[in-house]
Amino acid sequence: MALNEGLQGRVALVTGGARDIGQAVSLALAAAGAKVAVNTCHSVAAGEATVAKINAEGGTAMLVQGDMTVAADVQEFVSSAQGAFGRELHVLVNVTGGLVARRGLAEMDEAFLNEVMRLNLNSTFLATKHVAPHMPNGGAIVNCASQAGRDGGGPGAAAYASAKGAVMTFTRAMAKELGARNIRVNAVCPGMIDTTFHDTFTKDAVRANVAAGTALGREGQALEVGRLVAWLASQEASYVTGANFDVNGGAYFV
Repeated sequence: MALNEGLQGRVALVTGGARDIGQAVSLALAAAGAKVAVNTCHSVAAGEATVAKINAEGGTAMLVQGDMTVAADVQEFVSSAQGAFGRELHVLVNVTGGLVARRGLAEMDEAFLNEVMRLNLNSTFLATKHVAPHMPNGGAIVNCASQAGRDGGGPGAAAYASAKGAVMTFTRAMAKELGARNIRVNAVCPGMIDTTFHDTFTKDAVRANVAAGTALGREGQALEVGRLVAWLASQEASYVTGANFDVNGGAYFV
């Protein structure tokens, strides 16, 4: 099962870890040897399937339901992981987030902007705040940003792009703040990945055009993001921090 043994003996928490990129992250961390606490808010069946797959393949995983925009739920996630796997938490991956809806400036109101920011930025902040105190020297945090944070996103994605840009900046700030404890903080910035996100929010013709415009001429797969996250979480990336890694097949260069 193992991709490598870079996370043997480590405990990893994955917010939004039940499906799509979150599921791929959970599977990749488990394949690298980590014990994985998977969080989901609504996708309970998918979370159960993810945990069952990990356990069936010789890994160790558990599922905790909770809303990562609510501090009490984040604290319960942390407590549940510690109760199952021990006090030290070595890896945090913040996947929770979403577009919510495509709305242009005229259709947006303050409540919508706040909702999108809360889902993407506040969830990342809360999980980081409550997990980091339990991380030992050498811990790792990986946030899930987006290509939208680089280029402003597609039509109607201003709020989402702004939130993901904030996640990228928060990543850099936490790398500086937590570096004194040798905790590394990085982010991944996925582009057009074949997930239910784009099934829901992106028209087929647009997806085909974007995929054709990448250097590799295709959409990405969730596991291609998950494997990068597992590497960033491992000591193989021990001198990498404060970086936002593009995973977009060459659609956008910085």
